[in-house]
Formats: sequence, C-alpha cells, structure tokens
Amino acid sequence: MTAIVVVGSVNADLVTRVPAHPAPGETVLADGMTVLPGGKGANQAVVAARLGGDVALVGAVGTDAFAAAAVPGLRRAGVDLTALATVPGPTGVALVTVDDEGENAIVVVPGANGSVDATAVGRHVGLVASADVVVVQGEIPTAGSEAAVRATTGRVLLNLAPVVPVLREVLALADPLVVNAGEAWRLLSDAGRPVPEGEPFAVVDELRDLGPRSVVLTLGGAGAVVLDGASDAGPVVVPAPVVKVVDTTGAGDAFVGALAWRLAQGDGLVDAVRTAVRVGAYSVTTAGAQPSFPTADDELPSLSR
Repeated sequence: MTAIVVVGSVNADLVTRVPAHPAPGETVLADGMTVLPGGKGANQAVVAARLGGDVALVGAVGTDAFAAAAVPGLRRAGVDLTALATVPGPTGVALVTVDDEGENAIVVVPGANGSVDATAVGRHVGLVASADVVVVQGEIPTAGSEAAVRATTGRVLLNLAPVVPVLREVLALADPLVVNAGEAWRLLSDAGRPVPEGEPFAVVDELRDLGPRSVVLTLGGAGAVVLDGASDAGPVVVPAPVVKVVDTTGAGDAFVGALAWRLAQGDGLVDAVRTAVRVGAYSVTTAGAQPSFPTADDELPSLSR
C-alpha cells in the first residue's frame, strides 16, 4: 500500500530571471536560463517524499531531451515511478520568469502530460485505490483527474491549479479543495457564483457551497484559510511565517505536497495546514521549485510572528 499517490504533470522548467516581467509588446533581457525539474504533479510528489512520505506518481514524460531533465528530482526524492509512462513526443515544459521581487509568471506547454487521460489512469487504478491520499491538479486532462478521483478509496486532495472544468460530483469528493485567491475567483466566476472581494471567509463559504467536503484557500504571505466540513468551528485562519522572499516558484506545490504528507500521517486538516504554510514559506527563500523544497532534517520557519 502506498500512502500518497500523485496523479499529475511532469515538466522541465526553463527558468529565467528578469528585472521586471515584460508588458505586452515589450522585450526584456534575462539573466541566463536554467533547466530544472518541475511540473505540479512532480513537485508535489517530491515535497511529500522528501519530508518522509511514501509516494508514488502516475504521469508521463516524452521521448525528447527534456525528459532527462524532468525526472532526476523524483528519483532523488525516492518517489515510486513504476506508473510513470514514456510516450512518443515532447515532454511537458514550463517557461518560468522570475522578477527581482521573487514573483513568477509561468506558461506551460503540456506535452506528454496530455496523455494522462482516463485510459492512462485506468492502467493504475489499483495503485490509486490503495492510497490513503490521492493528489490531483489541473495540468493533466480533466478526464484523467476525474478518473483518479473516482478510483480513490482514501482521501482526495484536489488542487485546481490551473482551474479546469470538473464535474460537480467529482468536486464533491474533494477533501480538501485547495486553491489560491486567483483560482478561487476563476472557479467561482465560472460557476456563476459571487466573488466576495477582500473577504476570505466569505470566499471559502462560497467555495464550500460548490460541494467539496473541505476547502483550503491559500493567500501567499498571509497564510491560508481553512473550512473543514467535518468541524463546526467555521473558517480558521492559519498565518504564514514571515520570511525573505527570493523566488515564489513552486511555493503552492510545496504547500500541497506537505499538506498531503501530513494528512497521510493522520493529522487533522487545520494542523496539516499549519505544517504546509511553514513548508511553503521555506520554499520561497531559495530559487527554483524542487531545489527549494525541504527535507525532514531541515528546520522550518516558525509560525510565531
């Protein structure tokens, strides 16, 4: 039995640093380029494994040179790659620019990730069904995510990043649904729901009304708001540690991977989020996604402010 199964994307990240992100029609000069392993699915699997979780990944890479760049971080972390397929064609690629404030802008070319559909997930239904926690995101076909959710007998962690259409019956199995503020706005807008500006408690209430069993709204340096459907406590604010931001790339994935790890260890949702915000904060203090993720031996920043 594998405690955590991540069904998701595997990319090579092409990362450049720029003084400021270009405006439409503007050209800026970058300070070199680095090719790093990435992809939301891979990042979340690496985080959970580096922290000590028993993790397997269902995904795909291509037959091009970028496949060799996308996989090493997973292997080093000890992620089970038995269900990682190699398909003809290009590997997924993310074009990442990071400005002097540490904020990133990302364009993803799906490549092989587009093959992770319901048929591909169905080949590994036994693995998915065996997991305590199954993690899915928005960088693979919706049919693949939905197949993974339906095959889950444990807990579904649905990270709608990016926001893609999902059936309400699938959303109802999310425990939790994890989105950031921008994703929450898109999800509620697409559902024809009001988007309460600057009111995170009202936002999580609206998200909960879409059907998920619980909701986690991430707010970057402001932490997260948790609404656990199994509790009568109402929304709970979990503040984030104050750290010096170098690069926010992968911070959301660090949060989700750590959250999955703690949920698989039996933590309640709020306690799991308390660890996840610390891991997310740790990750922004170093450049890159996977290179910035902590191990079980690293000291995480304190929640005291």
